[in-house]
Amino acid sequence: MTTRLLLVRHGETEWHAENRYAGVTDVALTPRGVAQAAGLGTWATRSGVDAVACSPLSRARLTASPAAVGLGLAVEVQEGLREVDFGWGEGRTIEEMAEEDPEAVRRFREDAESGAFPGSEPVARAAARATASLRDLADRHPGGRVLVVAHNTLLRIALCELLGLPLGRYRRIFPRLDNGAVTEIEIRGAETALRSLNVPTAPPPAPAPGPSPAGD
Repeated sequence: MTTRLLLVRHGETEWHAENRYAGVTDVALTPRGVAQAAGLGTWATRSGVDAVACSPLSRARLTASPAAVGLGLAVEVQEGLREVDFGWGEGRTIEEMAEEDPEAVRRFREDAESGAFPGSEPVARAAARATASLRDLADRHPGGRVLVVAHNTLLRIALCELLGLPLGRYRRIFPRLDNGAVTEIEIRGAETALRSLNVPTAPPPAPAPGPSPAGD
């Protein structure tokens, strides 16, 4: 039986403005992140969602909560959906790391698996635990639609693993997942299909008042 998983990156956090690697650090949502969570909740209540699951980190739990409340469901917290531990990179920007060790950053950009940051969780290990959690959700909700709120890096690694793509190239294959956007996959036994990628759950903001740009 086919189960659809609706994979969502949590709302914006306080470290987004500085583009810092949060990883396992429990960073709070910004007001915009809270609004993204509310928007996801509204979307979920009209999208036929049967279950809600999330990472144990607070930014994911707070993003999942409005959807669960709106649907009258309990949130299924999955330890395997916790974000990757970035080790040396935790709490730092890529520019800060490049200033200290440009070769380490070059290796990471070239292949995020073989060139992972010192002290970080191995990419293959993160892929294994993430896909185990997703398959467990699919097995426990056969034929259902499960909203899964997790993290930018973990979800991209999991997508590569499930779709048979090279783990070390997850940053190039999936450059980013937007906060609050939905990526839908189907899991049927050992097979996985990608149905949609990075679809917004809220309409874009209205344009600022003023004259139309040239050419419109």
